[in-house]
Amino acid sequence: MGLDQNAYKVSQDGEREELAYWRKHNRLQGWMEERYTDKGGKEQFNCVDLELDEDDILDLEVAIDDKELPETGGFFFGNDSYTYYDDEYGDKETDRQFIKDAKAALDDGWKIVYSCWW
Repeated sequence: MGLDQNAYKVSQDGEREELAYWRKHNRLQGWMEERYTDKGGKEQFNCVDLELDEDDILDLEVAIDDKELPETGGFFFGNDSYTYYDDEYGDKETDRQFIKDAKAALDDGWKIVYSCWW
């Protein structure tokens, strides 16, 4: 068990294509949970879709580039995801690729959705 995270592009007819997958990237989870709450989310942020617009993606890009994703803990979340963030096996490249792919998908008219399960 643990924190599994996915990002999808979603067409207008509901077709989903995965853009990114993370495992126990708890700082990204913390950032997404804060965004979920800021957008009015009231449920526990687990198995809930969070739609991300262009401003969200740009804000996330700044947080990634400036290494400002919030420290986030949880029983299923693992060690601090910044411990190995800059290693070849870390999440930084996945994060950057997600930003690139999400921007392109938004430009092509897709919605972007983040979802987690823990």
